[in-house]
Amino acid sequence: MKELVVISGKGGTGKTSLAASFAVLAGNAVVADCDVDAADLSLVLAPEIKRHEEFRSGHEAIIRQADCIRCGACAAYCRFEAVSQYAGENGAPAPRGAHSACKGCDFCQRSCSLRTYEILREMWDACGGNGQPVFVVDPLACEGCGVCVTVCAVRAIDFVERCCGEWFLSETRCGPLVHARLGPAAENSGKLVSLVRTQAREIAKADKRDLIIIDGAPGIGCPVIASLTGATAVLIVTEPTVSGRHDLERVAGVAQHFGVPAWVCVNKWDLNPDMTTQIEDAARRQGLRVAGRVRYDKAVTAAQVAARTIVEFTTAGVGRDVRDLWRELGSGLGLPIGQPAAEPDPARAQPVDLRRTP
Repeated sequence: MKELVVISGKGGTGKTSLAASFAVLAGNAVVADCDVDAADLSLVLAPEIKRHEEFRSGHEAIIRQADCIRCGACAAYCRFEAVSQYAGENGAPAPRGAHSACKGCDFCQRSCSLRTYEILREMWDACGGNGQPVFVVDPLACEGCGVCVTVCAVRAIDFVERCCGEWFLSETRCGPLVHARLGPAAENSGKLVSLVRTQAREIAKADKRDLIIIDGAPGIGCPVIASLTGATAVLIVTEPTVSGRHDLERVAGVAQHFGVPAWVCVNKWDLNPDMTTQIEDAARRQGLRVAGRVRYDKAVTAAQVAARTIVEFTTAGVGRDVRDLWRELGSGLGLPIGQPAAEPDPARAQPVDLRRTP
């Protein structure tokens, strides 16, 4: 079983578009979307969800109002200001308490698009607010350190496991897809990526599939490390710009640190041919192999609008570049090329006028 990871030094280089096209061209692969902070492979692969599970990691504090004695120790010791004090008949935040800078101006209530203020107010009302101080933990601000649990004299704070997101097993026209969605302000994206990869491996083993295609996260952070460690090879997608070259060097250093063979692809290379040549020369000096180039083509945008991959949308131009890139990767890494899961629609292979695209 082989694992090919497609990553980039920054977002927007086209790695997801290439990963989706590779899934179509492979024909018998398991696809894993490990960009859990902004998973979007589902936009072009149209998955049919077969299994849905919550992802739990870390802890959050919840105050049991029935047992709380309103001593304020939790607010005093919380360095993240996650504990808010409420008082008065209307449940307005107390000017003095966890948030000493609060002036009671109700701006937070009027401007919060996520209704965080209203949610806290509803929690206060549910406790039967009677003018006495009420302490509530903001789940978005809580870091799960557990200090409030330790200092609470009457043990009135529960320290429950936090639900950080969800993950899915789906079927697509290209085969199985494992994908996930991290919750807003949630942490442990690396752990969720590892879970996605584990599930993809189990499916590949059970279905006797020889290849896993992974759409990794951009950058060099924890999700990227969790995406590429132990992989067969990594394809780094970059752009012909100064920042693209810099980002390529950084992410290539991460891949080399973990001993993963790395290949390079310059997307939209024809926008700056001189910079493309410089990037490819620098990549070779760094010990990387150049897999190919992909031109700038408006058909990519048209394919996205049609919710199709590049190779399904056109056989010419950028579609030919992606197929050549896939063949180069397959021959160089011994990947199973397979047969395309779907052939391009001839009606969509014609030049597209984006001004007329709905």
